[in-house]
Amino acid sequence: MKVLVIGGGGREHAIVRALLKSPRIKKLYCAPGNGGISRDAVCVPIKATDIDAVVRFAKEEAFDLVFVAPDDPLALGLVDSLEEAGLRAFGPRKNAAVIESSKAFAKDLMEKYGIPTASHRTFSEPEKALEYLRSHGAPVVVKADGLALGKGVTVAATLDEAERAILDMMEDKKFGASGSTVVIEDFMTGPEVTVLAFTDGKTIVPLPSSRDHKRAFDGDKGPNTGGMGAISPAPDYTPEIEEYCMKNIFRPTIAAMASEGRPFKGVIYFGLMLTKEGPKVIEYNARFGDPEAQAVLPLLETDLADIIDAVIDERLAETEIKTSPGAACCVVLASGGYPAEYKTGFEITGLNDLPDSVFVYHAGTVVKDGKYFTSGGRVLGVTAPASDLESAVSSVYDGVSRINFKDMFCRRDIGRR
Repeated sequence: MKVLVIGGGGREHAIVRALLKSPRIKKLYCAPGNGGISRDAVCVPIKATDIDAVVRFAKEEAFDLVFVAPDDPLALGLVDSLEEAGLRAFGPRKNAAVIESSKAFAKDLMEKYGIPTASHRTFSEPEKALEYLRSHGAPVVVKADGLALGKGVTVAATLDEAERAILDMMEDKKFGASGSTVVIEDFMTGPEVTVLAFTDGKTIVPLPSSRDHKRAFDGDKGPNTGGMGAISPAPDYTPEIEEYCMKNIFRPTIAAMASEGRPFKGVIYFGLMLTKEGPKVIEYNARFGDPEAQAVLPLLETDLADIIDAVIDERLAETEIKTSPGAACCVVLASGGYPAEYKTGFEITGLNDLPDSVFVYHAGTVVKDGKYFTSGGRVLGVTAPASDLESAVSSVYDGVSRINFKDMFCRRDIGRR
């Protein structure tokens, strides 16, 4: 097989590495890729959101498969365009990717089909949003309706925080058009869990659970980021909870999308909160999470190419997906200042000094004269699978201690809280 992966971050590097394990794949490309990915695949300087250029390149090169990994091209309908061009593509079509690209759609879907989630209201006028907020009170969660790089959510403890979030999104256009509509939902409490699952629109097969850490600093303090690290599995996601989620959340969601004429095929992300009343959905994503994929994919034992074929051909019910019984941990190394302003272009050292138990997914790097330099906010995902979580965490931080670049920072409590 000749395969093209769309995207250029840590998640895409994890996907590339997983695909490289398949004996069926002979040529692997990535668009646009990054410095680290260029070691494992041929990188092509095409933006993931340049739909026409991606389709044109995919046709010219006659790829057997195009794996669309990020949210933006999925929301723009890249899978639809590839299929219309006669190409085989992995990922949901535009009318199914809306489950992530519109928070309002997702909340309305859950309400309509009785899928447990926090109560909510949707607003497209800031005055009405503020009026509702003042009558409702805090704490609340304010969400930009559209895609916002994983940062369009404010958990507001006070009315002032919530009002500021609404005005930032709706009037100051902090997230552009994505914040023109906002969802205000009730505040929930409890441990958060992510479950990534393969689905062919009929059958759904969850992968091991994971836990993302969104806040920039230890103790879940600081601003929201795209994710500072992840562990898998989540220790408090029990078999009983998994059974409840399959019955009340996972299968009903796939059935609901099919009933709406929006069959979902690809990877679906369930962001869950384990509340006192039971698990509830925080959000859906229409693809692998980042950095959850970096913690979960190393545990996958079944050939990813075989799973992709089964999803596309709607044969998932006939496919056995095996995962390791162990655990994995990923710690993100970020540029100083992230997620606000930060500088790039710093040389990365220590990548050749890592123990065999640790490997690195590149998220924001470029390579020049055989050396790696920073090129983004999240730079590297240092990852280790092991027989148990404690061993994975220990190995990861051993690896972290050997890597350095100017102004580098990371959380020191991933898997330790």
